[in-house]
Amino acid sequence: MFYQGALTKMETEFANPIQYYLVFENDFINLNQLLNKTITMKFVKYQCLNCGQDKPIYRQGFDKQCFYEVPQAADWVMRPELSKAHLGIEDRDLEFEKKTQLQPHIVYLANSSNVKVGVTRKSQVPTRWIDQGAHEAIEIVEVPNRYLAGITEVALKDHVSDKTNWRTMLKNEIKDENLVEWREQLRTYIPEEAKDYFIQSNSETNLEFPVFKYPEKPRSLNIVKEQSYTGKLVGLKAQYLIFEDETVFNVRGNEGLVVRISMH
Repeated sequence: MFYQGALTKMETEFANPIQYYLVFENDFINLNQLLNKTITMKFVKYQCLNCGQDKPIYRQGFDKQCFYEVPQAADWVMRPELSKAHLGIEDRDLEFEKKTQLQPHIVYLANSSNVKVGVTRKSQVPTRWIDQGAHEAIEIVEVPNRYLAGITEVALKDHVSDKTNWRTMLKNEIKDENLVEWREQLRTYIPEEAKDYFIQSNSETNLEFPVFKYPEKPRSLNIVKEQSYTGKLVGLKAQYLIFEDETVFNVRGNEGLVVRISMH
């Protein structure tokens, strides 16, 4: 029996432990049920998540032409401070940008490989934290648009990291931090425009990932180069599949690749 489809980031369900799903066009797999089982993954072809054509993926699941055209890949996605929908200014598609940018956003602290600051739409809490492999997280401010979240993140990242070290996160070399204290320390650096949106009272959210064995020296799988890989699945963390031989596969980093997955 096999499943085949274009990879998109794993869907998750906030549970204890977190539940992971690979969702294809006509099917889905609950990956938690495959833990401690041997699976084979084969590269079939490319399938751009926008145009659907079999053209090499450039970034974020899109071929090069689509990446520079679709609103989902505009600069403001990765750099929220560049958002302009609140001013009525179009980047690539004003309707899409209004819908995405003009909704409540959260600036948060997450502890994955270290304490980092980040931005997400409120509707993406706690999904965003799961996708980053954070074992604990806390909200700092809730603002009405993406721009305000972006300028807050920019101000705070002078005082706390905005990056996750994926190797450290996968090796589970983590220490618990008091995120409430971190939030209080950072409070003074919140820009004036966002100060009124500070969240005073919420507590940390803790997340538990379904991992039986963490890799000591994670090796990243390039499925296009290898064409096929067989291994025993022993963990799911962030957007990674973790295998017994310490191979790891970043599902989100391979969006737009059509793969065939079979169980043994």
